[in-house]
Amino acid sequence: MTVEDIKRLELSDLVSIGSFECECGKIHTPGVKKVIIEKGAISCLPELLKEIGASKPFILSGHDTFAAAGDKVCSVLDTAGYSYLKYVFPVSPVRPTEFTVGSALMHFDYSCDAIIGIGSGVINDTGKMLARATGLKYIIVATAPSMDGFVSGTSSMDRDGLKTTINSKAPWGVVGDLDVLCNAPMHLLRAGVGDMLAKITSLREWKLAEIIVGEEYCPVIAALVQKALDKVISRTDGLLKRDPESVKAVLEGLLIAGIAMDYAGLSRPASGMEHYFSHLWDMRSLAFEDCRFEQHGIQAGIGTLYTLMMYEELLKEKIKPDRDRAMKYVADFSLEDWNKKLLAFVGPGAEAMIAGENKEHKYSPEKHAARFEILEKNWQEITDIIQGLPSSEEIRSLMESIEFPTGAECIGYDREKIITTCMMTKDIRDKYVGTRLLWDLGVLEEVVEKTF
Repeated sequence: MTVEDIKRLELSDLVSIGSFECECGKIHTPGVKKVIIEKGAISCLPELLKEIGASKPFILSGHDTFAAAGDKVCSVLDTAGYSYLKYVFPVSPVRPTEFTVGSALMHFDYSCDAIIGIGSGVINDTGKMLARATGLKYIIVATAPSMDGFVSGTSSMDRDGLKTTINSKAPWGVVGDLDVLCNAPMHLLRAGVGDMLAKITSLREWKLAEIIVGEEYCPVIAALVQKALDKVISRTDGLLKRDPESVKAVLEGLLIAGIAMDYAGLSRPASGMEHYFSHLWDMRSLAFEDCRFEQHGIQAGIGTLYTLMMYEELLKEKIKPDRDRAMKYVADFSLEDWNKKLLAFVGPGAEAMIAGENKEHKYSPEKHAARFEILEKNWQEITDIIQGLPSSEEIRSLMESIEFPTGAECIGYDREKIITTCMMTKDIRDKYVGTRLLWDLGVLEEVVEKTF
């Protein structure tokens, strides 16, 4: 499979093809085997259960998502003669924590032979964890096209206060009933667009990571995600009208992003620095009662805009690798002082971030010196990649056209907290992102202060 081949394929083609040999030399395999996106798609559930040989599914849902599609699911199963058990979380919103996964597992009945999730983000991530724990096939009935994790083989969870990606199990099937999806709350439709906009920066940072730290990069996967992103952007004008084709385009884009993560075996094609804004805000909201959080896709969309602004400032200042400046910056950097700031801002979740650095040593002078040499040698290529990004004003205009929040003020963050969040995006985990590039250049505080 080549870049040109992948550009010709639609979502249905990817699912039907299954595994393929890529020009990058790897064999890419998606976990999902069946995707149905159409009006009345929930009526296909009995057929899907029959296909996987299931006779008694376990239904997992939240209050809001059960209200959106639960009665339809149960009615279809009742009519088809299926027995089932269900667990609807008693709290709202359901948070992505170890306690949520434990609750789902403790309410699971081992007489069931399949799992049906009714929801999107947290419900789906929990359903995938439950599917891995039980070894059963999992079908997700999507209630909103709000995030890109539907078909990935990982779950984004808060463990010990740290937002982390945990191996789970990709769903066997996805049911996207447009009668349900088009009636989803508008802020969830916007969230789906926000999670797709994140691909603008994540794809570029993936390429930067290949150059600077030797991370494996696949141009075929990148082209696949870029095509899905372009389609979503071209359809946003119909979102406020709840146009079925616009809603379908968003869900398909999110599913393709999830498949791309499965292909790559990591989150790189869909997640970069922009996601770490969202992760940090989630972590703070768990630790401090006065901190709010929004839908992941809303936060990731705001993070995308902030990331674009930061890269623009880097180019505007015409910053180039300066060895003396960078080496002095690293020599003056106090990891002990920085860890104290992490704990004060993030809360208990920072302990896992600090433990991660104790293993990774990304701040060590030796590792920095090696990266800096690569920056010097490849600076023109690096700046060419950054210059290929769309302008922040272009993306801000698109966001405003669908009444999408364009700043973290919507969750109560002032300029100082936004600056602190930005500088801490490099610490979530060992992934090379824009703020690590600025740290390596010795200009992190300078650029971030000017950006905001």
